[in-house]
Order: sequence, then structure tokens, then C-alpha cells
Amino acid sequence: MVVCGNLFGMEQKIVATCDLKEAFDDIDVAIMAGSSPRKHGMVLSDLLATNALIYKEHDEALEKYAKKSVKFLVVGNPVNTNCLIMSKYAPSIPKVNFTALTHLDHNRALYQVAAKSGVNVAHVKNVIIWGNHSNTQFPDLSHATVCKDGKQHSAKDLINDEEWVKTHFTPCIQKRGAAIFDARMLSSAASAAKAIVDQMHDWWFGTKERRVGLNGCKQ
Repeated sequence: MVVCGNLFGMEQKIVATCDLKEAFDDIDVAIMAGSSPRKHGMVLSDLLATNALIYKEHDEALEKYAKKSVKFLVVGNPVNTNCLIMSKYAPSIPKVNFTALTHLDHNRALYQVAAKSGVNVAHVKNVIIWGNHSNTQFPDLSHATVCKDGKQHSAKDLINDEEWVKTHFTPCIQKRGAAIFDARMLSSAASAAKAIVDQMHDWWFGTKERRVGLNGCKQ
């Protein structure tokens, strides 16, 4: 009902099914959002054992029924580890076709830089996220730029506050998921959905002059 209410212009048919063949047969894109939910006090690694079993079953169906060119996006945590598991159980699909949802952290980083710089997020580019979707990730401003007052600036030069980067920006991105969970007793919802759309759009159509992080598996 929720999907129907979004009025997607390209939508032709919606099928809800528990049949793996029907779900995976000849698909171009797979978005793996189904997983055991994070609970209060959990770190992402706590979800590994349960979600690995879910992903193994779906991955075997992916190997059997999907197109070999399928683009596969893992959303369920821990995303990087689940992405690796998926690539192992579908050996006929190129490993570069498996990615984890990094765009959520990317979008969070863009917002922080935009807010600090006093600009709209559309004027911030080339922030990069390194590492796992966890409290060990590293948001990198080395190549980030900000357009302000009609001029392009290095984000680090414009902000000119290394203390802010170390004590606010980096830990904020690393711990944002936990902070959201503490605030609403649920994981990210709307921001995660927006990040899925953003990542698939950039992967499918390209990023032109922008750089984005895209964690995945090396061929």
C-alpha cells in the first residue's frame, strides 16, 4: 500500500511474493533490504549470524534465476560483510556487481559539511567514505569542494577548523546510526530509503563530475 501511494511514474506492476523464483527471475536490480532488525544496545556485528543465513538463501536464488548482469545493493546490516557473503554464493555474477549501501553515510557527511559551510547540500561535492558502515568508517574531506558565493573552495580550506573535523564531523558520521536509534528506538528509515535511491541512480546513470563512495567487492 505504501509503495502504491508513491505514484512512481515508471511503475508498471508490483508483485509481493515469498516465491524465490518469482522474485529473482531475470531481474536487472536487486535491493536486499530484508534482514533481522537492529535492537537497542546492539552493534552491527551482532546481526551477522542471523542475517548471513537470510542472505545465503536469497543469494542462491540470485545465482540460479537472476541475470548475470544484475546490479545488487545490500542494505541489511552489517552491509559490507553481507555484501561479501552475497558475492561468494553467486560466483557466476561479477563481484563488481555487488555493492553495500554507503550512500547513507555519504549523505550524512554532505549535510554536516553544508551546515558548517552555510550552503545548500547541492553545493557540496566529492566527500568520500572509507571503510565499513560502522563506527570505524572514515569520512574523508581531502577532495571535497564547496561552492559558496559563486566560487569553488576546498572544503577543508573553507571550513578551516581541524578541531571540528576531528571532534565533531568524524565521530558524528561514525555514530550517526546509533544516535538515530537512541532518539527513535528504530533504525534510519526515510534517510536510508533516500540513500538507496541516490546510490542506484548514481550507479546506473553515473555521477558526471561528482565523486561518491561505493563500497563493494573487488573482482
